[in-house]
Amino acid sequence: MNFLDGHLFPENQQPLIITAAPYAPSWVPSDFPEDIPVTMEQQIQKAVDCYNAGATVLHLHVRELDGKGSKRLSKFNELIAGVRKAVPEMIIQVGGSISFAPENEGAAAKWLSDDTRHMLAELDPKPDQVTVTINTSQMNVVEHWDDADTRGTSMEDPEVYNAYKEMTVPAQPGWAEEHIRRLNKAGIQSAFQCYNINSFESVERLMRRGIYKGPLVMNWVAIGGGMDAPNIYSLAHFVRAVPDGAVLTVESSMRNVLPVNMMGIAMGLHVRAGIEDNLWNQSRTEKMSTVRQVEQLVRISREFGRPIATAQQAREISKIGVFYDTAEESLLANGFAPNRKGGQQGFLRKVA
Repeated sequence: MNFLDGHLFPENQQPLIITAAPYAPSWVPSDFPEDIPVTMEQQIQKAVDCYNAGATVLHLHVRELDGKGSKRLSKFNELIAGVRKAVPEMIIQVGGSISFAPENEGAAAKWLSDDTRHMLAELDPKPDQVTVTINTSQMNVVEHWDDADTRGTSMEDPEVYNAYKEMTVPAQPGWAEEHIRRLNKAGIQSAFQCYNINSFESVERLMRRGIYKGPLVMNWVAIGGGMDAPNIYSLAHFVRAVPDGAVLTVESSMRNVLPVNMMGIAMGLHVRAGIEDNLWNQSRTEKMSTVRQVEQLVRISREFGRPIATAQQAREISKIGVFYDTAEESLLANGFAPNRKGGQQGFLRKVA
C-alpha cells in the first residue's frame, strides 16, 4: 500500500469497517456466561446487538444447546437465515474452520476435514464471505497469552490449554484451489486469512493464475504461534506488499487486540474485535463483551475523526458479490502490477 502525504487524515480514508467476532468457539459458555450466546435466539440477537453497536461484518460460528461449537451445516443455515431476517444488510462472514473446539476433554482442537469445509460453499442461505486460510501453519493461539488471561476460564485446564497450543491450520494448495473454485461458483467471496507475508504471496499467485478472480479482502492475523507477531514491524512489512485496491482488516488476540486496532484505525485499515479474540479490558480488571469492544472502537475512531462505515458502505468497499472475468482484470482492479509478459523481468508498478 502507498501511504502518501495526508494518508493519516480521515478525509483521505475509507469509513471504518468493524468486524464483530462474538461466537468464540475456543471458549465455553461458563467462561463468560453473560456474553456467550447458546440458544439460536440468543445467537441471532447477538448479531443484532453487534450491528446496532457499529459492526457491519459478522464473523459467524454456531453453538449447539450443550454449549459446544456446532459442526452441523444445518445449524449454520439456521443461524444465517435468522441473521439475514434480523439484520439483512449485515455482511455475514462464516469462519472457514467451521468449529475448531475439541470434541472431548483432552482431545486436540482440530479443523474439520477438507471435504466438510468444502461444503461451506453449499450453505443456504449463502453467506457473503467465507474465510479462507492459505498455507498450512501452526496455530498456537496461546503462545503470547499471559497466565492471567486464562485465570478462571476453561483454559486453566492443562489439557484444554494444550489442545489449543498444539493446533494447526490445514490449508494445502490443492484444498485451497478447490475451495476457492467452489466459493466462486456459489458467488461467495473468499475472505483470505493471511498469517504472514508468505500466505499473502500465495494469495497473489492464486490471483495471477486466475484461481481467484475477485476483490482482494484479507485479514492480517497477528496472533503469534506460527503467525505474524502483533507489532509495527510485522504490520509494516505486510502492508508494504499489499496493493492499494485491497481491503485489509487487522486482527490480533487478547490485550493486543485494542492497540493493533488503534494502529489499523489510524492507518486507514479496518478492524476486528470480539470475545473470540479477547475477553478482557486493557487493565484486565473485568471481562469485556463483544458489544462493548465494538462500542469502544466506534468511540476511538470518532476521536480520530474517522466515520464508521454503514452496512451499505461496507458492502461497497468490500465489493460484495463482485467477480471478474479474467486474471488480468482482477489484477488491475485490485492494484497489482499486470502479469509478466514474454521475457520481461517484471516490474513493480503499472506503466503510467
